[in-house]
Amino acid sequence: MPPSDPIAATGITAPVTTDVVSGARSRAVPGAGIGDASAPGAVPGTPPPRAGRHENLLDDLLDRVAEWGPAHTPAGEFHLVPARIDHDLPLISRWMNDPIAAAFWGLSGPQDVVEHHLRTQLAGDGRSVPCVGLLDGTPMSYWEIYRADLDPLARHYPARPHDTGIHLLIGAVANRGRGLGGLLLRTVADLVLARRPSCARVIAEPDIRNTPSIAAFLTAGFRLSAEVDLPAKRAALMVRDRSLRLLPIALCNRAITH
Repeated sequence: MPPSDPIAATGITAPVTTDVVSGARSRAVPGAGIGDASAPGAVPGTPPPRAGRHENLLDDLLDRVAEWGPAHTPAGEFHLVPARIDHDLPLISRWMNDPIAAAFWGLSGPQDVVEHHLRTQLAGDGRSVPCVGLLDGTPMSYWEIYRADLDPLARHYPARPHDTGIHLLIGAVANRGRGLGGLLLRTVADLVLARRPSCARVIAEPDIRNTPSIAAFLTAGFRLSAEVDLPAKRAALMVRDRSLRLLPIALCNRAITH
């Protein structure tokens, strides 16, 4: 379970412009989903080849994240692709060494700190897929898509089968404060619900003190379900419901607050 996300709120329906950061240090990540192959000149985050038993396991637990495809957004074409250690590690490590990111993710330091975090997921059973987010082909964010119902988080809230969790780190400082956080949160939540028909809810758990992060989730159509005590923090349990997916943001927020 991640703490909170370096996210910027969208400002589409609310004047939220502060950046937020969502980390992963409060949860064990027994997931998978990183390919090690890299090609000269390849763009970081390019989907790796899929083959072998481990890839089939990924398909079983998270419905082929690598095949979800791009989504069109007001900010450009966004593509969520599984991370590749050999190609993406330097970039992700640099993002994690940003002071704001380091405070929430706890993955600052030499590259082997992030490498261990990624390889732990790769060696797991496929319940967590680390990804790079591309905006118009440029790597700009780090994501983890995970099965919240199979995560330690499930011990702290009434989990339902196939609940899917997300965390986000917007990498470059230049991409923060532009309204990307809430926009991309809504985009990825929509992807999860569209590509995972068995999933009825998207889950997140930012630190309760991180009000900008909570605001970003709210603008993305999430609702504040509860406050939960996790091992490393008191968190706001944020939920995006499939039943409200097609409502406009303003109507969605109105529906979940009454």
